[in-house]
Amino acid sequence: MINRRNLVGAAALGLAGAAATFANPKSGEALSGPAISRSRRRFNMVTTWPKGLPGLGRAAERFSEFVLAMSDGLIEVKVFAAGELVPPFESFDAVANGSADIYHGAEYYWTAKSTGFPFFTAVPFGMTAQEIMGWIDHGGGQELWDELSGQFGIKCLQGANTGHQMGGWFRREITGLNDFVGLKMRIPGQGGDVLRALGGASIALAGGEIYQALQTGAIDATEWVGPWNDYALGFHREAPFYYGPGFHEPGASLAVGINRKVWDSLIPSEQAIFKAAASACNHIALGEFTYQNSVHLDLLVREHGTQLRSFPDEVVKRMSEAAFDVRAASGKDGIEKRIYESFEASLKLMRGWAGVSDGRYYALRSLGK
Repeated sequence: MINRRNLVGAAALGLAGAAATFANPKSGEALSGPAISRSRRRFNMVTTWPKGLPGLGRAAERFSEFVLAMSDGLIEVKVFAAGELVPPFESFDAVANGSADIYHGAEYYWTAKSTGFPFFTAVPFGMTAQEIMGWIDHGGGQELWDELSGQFGIKCLQGANTGHQMGGWFRREITGLNDFVGLKMRIPGQGGDVLRALGGASIALAGGEIYQALQTGAIDATEWVGPWNDYALGFHREAPFYYGPGFHEPGASLAVGINRKVWDSLIPSEQAIFKAAASACNHIALGEFTYQNSVHLDLLVREHGTQLRSFPDEVVKRMSEAAFDVRAASGKDGIEKRIYESFEASLKLMRGWAGVSDGRYYALRSLGK
């Protein structure tokens, strides 16, 4: 009879030996083991998130922790918050040119690189968290993402999801479309394009820059994420009106972007570790945001006097019309056209299911106590 314990042990030694064979020559450090020499690999991860930010920042740290644990200490990912190694909006270029190994951020920050990138974070009136996971994992999205990011020497994985985001913090109440004319708002991606279609001005700011801009009046409004992360950055102290639900990010997927040469240098078991770590972060973040947003929404309203509002119907209607035009304009030809068409086909398909499942269920549940 085969001794299962010996078989598993032999397999583990074989993986460790393979890891040592393919180890990064820059890593340098050897770890002692039973009859083998194992090399530790070190990678730098840059992020677009402020230092110590719960949720988003924690997801990057959690990825590092999971990789270290699953590799039995052989792979170390050192996390740098926005600005510690590179400015937040330079994270993509840093990984593409090899000055950093990995980034954790939102793909719509790279819209100037390609109008296809926002589809892998969130687009106005687009997919919910579950739907974008369905499209990327099962509807051909990952293959298109690989093709797009591969043009820049990067391999991307889903690395967190915030779930549904709020519409933002406003200094003054929104009563109609005229209130958006001349409004200066921090809102990135296609959401910013929709704002401009309504007559507003979209301002690009990293998370750590928003509060001061709101405090000084450089912007009139801002969206960020939801109650949990928004509370952490203190927006409720500067803007009393909190609008929801958000039209622009119904389920924001965040990315782990890996330098392609780094990715190709990993043996299959190491690539599997990266994939498993990113997937675990994605799963945990969605549940974490759902719970913590609930806790902090109650805190904002009950203890800080935050005034919850919904956008007027005429505003929502105009936003929806503009969103459709913005999405279509983002996918006119090439890989962007194929991304847009795949996204729209999957969205149409999944809307049918949502109409008889979650959407209908929420309506029914509201009839109860």
